[in-house]
Amino acid sequence: MRAVVQKSFGGPEVLELVETERPTPLGGEVLVRVHASGVNPVDAAVRSGAFPLLGEPPFGIGWDISGVVEQAGPGARFKAGDEVFGLPFFPRAATGYAEYVAVPSRQVARKPASLDHVQAAALPLAALTAWQGLVDAARLAEGQRVLIHRAAGGVGHLAVQIAKARGAHVTALASEPKHAFLRSLGADEVLDHREEGFLERVGQVDVVFDSSSQGTASLAVLPEGGVLVSIMEHWNTELAAEVEAAGRRFAGISVEPDYASLEAIARLVDEGRIRPHIARTFPLEEAGQAHELIATGRTQGKIVLTVG
Repeated sequence: MRAVVQKSFGGPEVLELVETERPTPLGGEVLVRVHASGVNPVDAAVRSGAFPLLGEPPFGIGWDISGVVEQAGPGARFKAGDEVFGLPFFPRAATGYAEYVAVPSRQVARKPASLDHVQAAALPLAALTAWQGLVDAARLAEGQRVLIHRAAGGVGHLAVQIAKARGAHVTALASEPKHAFLRSLGADEVLDHREEGFLERVGQVDVVFDSSSQGTASLAVLPEGGVLVSIMEHWNTELAAEVEAAGRRFAGISVEPDYASLEAIARLVDEGRIRPHIARTFPLEEAGQAHELIATGRTQGKIVLTVG
């Protein structure tokens, strides 16, 4: 099979498309013939060495996958021919930029029927990050108010839709050219984070979903008992202590595989309440170009590799 690997840290040019052995599923695992693989900012950070999650190279990166079960190991919860999507093994290596991946069957879920594989591959890491932050950690409820930083990005645009599906009032932060996009997703208010004093216009909210390391500044809009969900500073014990001392609750999120949440997300997708936005697709052999684009930090929605 073909897979993208790297033998050293560095720029997008270190990503190599190689021929390697097809994995064999063990008990409880399925071999997935990957049709598409999502590209996330964490992929680029791992590749460069800025976030040495997987230790020293060589290794393969990529986690988001959507495809068809080719073979099921003993005791697996799917059978050959089933269409699945998921976030296998994160934060350990999954080598998701590949034609085949062997994964625990409880780390994938049945693909939403209303999506093709490219759209489904855009969901797992980003949607699970938003779900685990807003639903599991913050317990966002109908009628509550939520502020979402970087709302037009891969995680943010799904967080907006998940919050709306929960019945929340959403204030979304993004640059002005992305405001119409966010309104089309259902955001109730959209503010430009580049304008001076933008937080003063937010008012009080019950939950802040922070994907931009603005935790300290965001305390100003949280009343006592409010929740700060941080996906960039989940490791920051000083920030956590500051938030707790101020009478707010800190929830640091490091996303993990979760088939039950994927199933809940898939139901919302098939009900027409969540839709991933694809900024651009690249073939597997152009993974480096996909990384160049995601490094700009200006992507609206998700980037996806088409595999086969």
